Amino acid sequence: MTRRSNPTRALLLSAALLLPLLAACGSSDAGSSSEPGSKDDTSTTFVPKAEDGAFPVTVEHALGKTTIDEEPQRIVSVGYTEQDTLLALGVIPVGVTDWYGDQPDATWPWAHDLLEGAHPKVLSNEDSIDYESVAALKPDLILGLNAGLDQGSYDKLSKIAPTVAQVKGANPYFSEWKPMTELIGEAIGQPQAAKDLVADVEQQFADAAAANPEFAGKDAIFLQNAFYDGEAIAYQKGLSTDFLTDLGFDVPSELDQYVTEDGGQAYIPMENLSVLDAADVLIWGTEKPEDRTALEEEPLFNALDAVKEDRLVYTDGTTAGAIYFSSPLSLPYVLEQLVPALKTTFAGDGPATTGES
Repeated sequence: MTRRSNPTRALLLSAALLLPLLAACGSSDAGSSSEPGSKDDTSTTFVPKAEDGAFPVTVEHALGKTTIDEEPQRIVSVGYTEQDTLLALGVIPVGVTDWYGDQPDATWPWAHDLLEGAHPKVLSNEDSIDYESVAALKPDLILGLNAGLDQGSYDKLSKIAPTVAQVKGANPYFSEWKPMTELIGEAIGQPQAAKDLVADVEQQFADAAAANPEFAGKDAIFLQNAFYDGEAIAYQKGLSTDFLTDLGFDVPSELDQYVTEDGGQAYIPMENLSVLDAADVLIWGTEKPEDRTALEEEPLFNALDAVKEDRLVYTDGTTAGAIYFSSPLSLPYVLEQLVPALKTTFAGDGPATTGES
């Protein structure tokens, strides 16, 4: 499944940015049919969590400044991953936006228990933001840090409730998790807790890197799970690749020549697939065994050095989703699943697949 990207490249399962990377995808309303104000509405379980003196607060983002006068009780995420950060900080949103994966409450396994039985309203962003449904939830804060907001959509949302857009300088669909976590923390009155959360995840990666010195300085490339319209889709350095670089890996600059003008992923034509030979290990975001089978049927794939030498990691669907989410909750799951597979590969026992016992 691709992360947020250029709409003209048809890369998202939501917001007309689809890329068919999951066998089962679409809007997930499972367990989320409650109407605002019902007994399942999260407003009934609101527990103040703001730090002393946190409000009022004015936060800066790519589309302006937003002032939040008091701790928000009804938060709606119109972005694709913000629910993870909220839940990591102990806050249950009243509305979340479905991205892909057909997950209950549009919330993946690494985060779902933190809903504590609540069922946020699941919003669809298939064609555009559903402003009417957002307004019906009566939010007092709207988060759109990974929503692809432009000035027009931001202005519409701001008429409903205070709205926070993507981090300054961030790609609207690829906000990096660290500054995004801290900006959300500011907006909900938990700036220190957010910084502590970032530091905790960073420490987990630092510990894993120290325990696996064989990763240091090696080149690694993460790719989506298939070939699309005669191209492979890879993630260049700096585009949601912290999960690699924080483990000590580097991402080869050879990918940069294939990066889209809008700063999206690197699109590598099949005839240039040998550029992947710059990597010591390839991590392929497969989501089911059939995806690997389809790759192995491609002669140019089999001609790659990493393939011939078994320097490969294939992911399962949940691990692929965790990589795409790149959140404070999904990244520890990535560590748990990916590091053992990488160790297997570097020990010469590859290729390895995440999610295998």
